[in-house]
Amino acid sequence: MPEIAVLSVVSELYPLVKTGGLADVSGALPGALAAVGVRMVSLIPGYPAVMAALESAEEVHTFPDLFGGRARLLHAHAAGLELLVIDAPHLYDRPGSPYLAPGGVDWPDNAIRFAALSAVGAYVGAGHLGAFQPHVVHAHDWQAGLTAAYIYYGGAADRVATVMTVHNLAFQGKFPAEILPSIGLPPHAFSLGGVEFYGSVGYLKAGLLLSDRITTVSPTYALEITTPDGGMGLDGLLRAKANALVGIVNGIDTSVWNPATDPLIEASFDAKSMKGRAINKAVLQRAFGIDVDPSRPLFGLVSRLSWQKGPDLLLESASALIAAGGQLVVLGSGDHTFENAFRGLVAAHPDRIGVVVGYDEALAHRVQAGSDVILVPSRFEPCGLTQLCALRYGALPLVARVGGLADTVIDANEAALAAGVATGFQFAPTTADMLQRALARVAALWDDRERWGRMQKNAMTMDVSWAGPAARYAALYREVLAERR
Repeated sequence: MPEIAVLSVVSELYPLVKTGGLADVSGALPGALAAVGVRMVSLIPGYPAVMAALESAEEVHTFPDLFGGRARLLHAHAAGLELLVIDAPHLYDRPGSPYLAPGGVDWPDNAIRFAALSAVGAYVGAGHLGAFQPHVVHAHDWQAGLTAAYIYYGGAADRVATVMTVHNLAFQGKFPAEILPSIGLPPHAFSLGGVEFYGSVGYLKAGLLLSDRITTVSPTYALEITTPDGGMGLDGLLRAKANALVGIVNGIDTSVWNPATDPLIEASFDAKSMKGRAINKAVLQRAFGIDVDPSRPLFGLVSRLSWQKGPDLLLESASALIAAGGQLVVLGSGDHTFENAFRGLVAAHPDRIGVVVGYDEALAHRVQAGSDVILVPSRFEPCGLTQLCALRYGALPLVARVGGLADTVIDANEAALAAGVATGFQFAPTTADMLQRALARVAALWDDRERWGRMQKNAMTMDVSWAGPAARYAALYREVLAERR
């Protein structure tokens, strides 16, 4: 089978630069795709962290004026990834995150910075770079949303297939109509059939409308975003393109998230021998300053503390968790109101609840390895990675029945328990009352050690690697290319 060449246009890429799950996905996909006959080259802005990480770099093109300054396109390698890097200091050589200035506000020229990313993606996609001729351009999120627009309005739509992936529809990249001349699109692009979106320039909208295929990160989320409740103003467009829309669940790096070899946890374990879990639980209880008690179910939350993630539901349900005999450890940061509310719970229940405000990668691994249950009460969750890590570590996920959570956790209902296939707990709708009912179900099952152990083994033997998702992406690329012949 001939190799497929894919250009991934992306604004962040693990381990070079990361603000969220997009980086994890874009960093893991190239290696997984290589095993199924796909060469993926990632186009990324030359942020300081990216430039510092390059192991080799060769200039393959120069742009005399890329939206206000000279830029070089570098073919490079770093961390096992094949890259095209946009070395444009006037756009990307800045402190702070890729999107935010050090003060925490958006860079005022983000519309230009990510139009440049898309424009270079379209240039490479159109076949202008002799050394690399992609068959498919795969753009991720609003920051790369204009790629398909530049390809379309540049007359190159017949030269390359386009795929647009939405990792979170809440982030849409809407900018004032006045920017249109500055980003090099023709006036007629500002139309319902182009980049116009409720009077603004919609970067994500353009990518969704003008790409050959749309993917998102779970089948359930793909359905949710076609509804008025989940579509965030784009549901009509997504319903119209339903035949081009597919949900593919993410994987995780199972070499990093592997309890048998994880150097960040106290004791290793696997599905055949889980004795190490008890050691990790005691270590975790001590780390959070709560009672070391193996008899109590220990609930863990590793999360951004934002409304989307549902921490308020857990705060409202804390008394029910305590009444059920449980303990709670929380690792996260975000809304200060939520941070302070969790600190208040610690003051009220110091022996049962522990909180660390912030994020610590090693501690996140320890929470997965030592918790009995991992809580993911999100109001919406396109895919979710926390529950996949929890499955890998035998920490049974308790999740809201939304998005990728619904697709990856098998609820411990009577049918699933009888069939011996349950891997966790789901609740719906996403309310505090339903979360409390789910907590009661956990408490009831906790005493049935045989069933609990079977669920842990089910969870730990699930394939949450990138092998399956990579095969599905490869099939998608081949399908869209076959349709264009």
